[in-house]
Amino acid sequence: MNYLFTSESVSEGHPDKVADQISDALLDQILAFDSNSKVAIETLVTTGQVVVAGEVKSQAYVDVQEVTRNVINQIGYTKAAYRFDGDSCGVLTAIHEQSDDINRGVDREEKTEQGAGDQGMMFGYACKDTESYMPLTLDLSHKILQELAVIRREGKVMTYLRPDSKSQVTVEYNDSNEPVKVHTIVVSTQHDEFDADEPMLAKIKDDVINILIPRVKAQLSEEVQALFGNDIIYHVNPTGKFVIGGPHGDTGLTGRKIIVDTYGGRGAHGGGAFSGKDPSKVDRSAAYASRHIAKNLVAAGVADEILVQLAYAIGVAQPVGVFVNTYGRSNVGITDGEIAEKVKAIFDLRPAAIEERLKLRNPIYLESAAYGHMGREPKTITKTFESPYSGKVTKELELFTWEKLDFVDTIKETFGH
Repeated sequence: MNYLFTSESVSEGHPDKVADQISDALLDQILAFDSNSKVAIETLVTTGQVVVAGEVKSQAYVDVQEVTRNVINQIGYTKAAYRFDGDSCGVLTAIHEQSDDINRGVDREEKTEQGAGDQGMMFGYACKDTESYMPLTLDLSHKILQELAVIRREGKVMTYLRPDSKSQVTVEYNDSNEPVKVHTIVVSTQHDEFDADEPMLAKIKDDVINILIPRVKAQLSEEVQALFGNDIIYHVNPTGKFVIGGPHGDTGLTGRKIIVDTYGGRGAHGGGAFSGKDPSKVDRSAAYASRHIAKNLVAAGVADEILVQLAYAIGVAQPVGVFVNTYGRSNVGITDGEIAEKVKAIFDLRPAAIEERLKLRNPIYLESAAYGHMGREPKTITKTFESPYSGKVTKELELFTWEKLDFVDTIKETFGH
């Protein structure tokens, strides 16, 4: 019997994502001038106020106020009417040095034996729903909000848009876990107050259905476009009004959107957040590594759907466990346990090896802090960072290295597939 599955996304202007972007912008600024830094930065945002706290061990100096205000302005919180804007909000800083008790378990004289920055389990997932090997529900949810942000910045249509928004997509699947059709789309977007409630809501809903969704569909493959029928259920700003939003409408915290950041509820999540953490924290680096493994396994044809778990003990280099689940959709004649053993033979899963393989000791994290860390397009960009004490540095950087399909041939050879 067919079933329904749902995933959600939130925009860059959602208060939790504002917090994530501030944390990752600060991380990038620190790594740009000291790649060996140890960083764990948390951010809270609320009406007219930002609080930045955490632990940092670094030779770099960061102007926390300037970086924070730049992020907020770039997102689009630039008006006093929002009750939260980059030029006038307060910025409180409570950052201190990383605990020596934690650091002694991480740093080693032999770099390759660097211990994990914490205990925990991390999951990677991939499936054949989309060209990016991501669940269709989450992929569509992200694309809706990314395009909504493009429309907002263009300022030509839907000129009433404000930065805060959320989306949710429900897809009908068959018993083979293949998408059959898009069932329900929910879009809630913050907006200016430009009319009486009823005609205002009608205008926004009409624009979402007739401007936003067609622009999203145009980006999709023919196979996915075919899933959009005339019977889709739309809920647009279902409360009827969404003028008060952003950090003024709801307090935001770093790490509170970990399901949006990963697989939209498909697969599993170990519970650790990403943003604001340097890659010695396996919450981040091993989550990227497990996605890299899962995506390459599916792309190589080992399975049509796969979940990879890595687990670590603090201060220990080798993972304490590697687990694979193919959900009965394996294409090779061996058990999931045997697949896991081959994964351990192919991939060096020590934290230092993951950092090196995926080039994680670089200032590449702000771009991951909104619209998902997984399923993004790997690309090379140039970024420039300035410091009042260290001058200016320009770096050519690879983004989303964990999305590269660079182990497919090795996997095919190992599995004889």
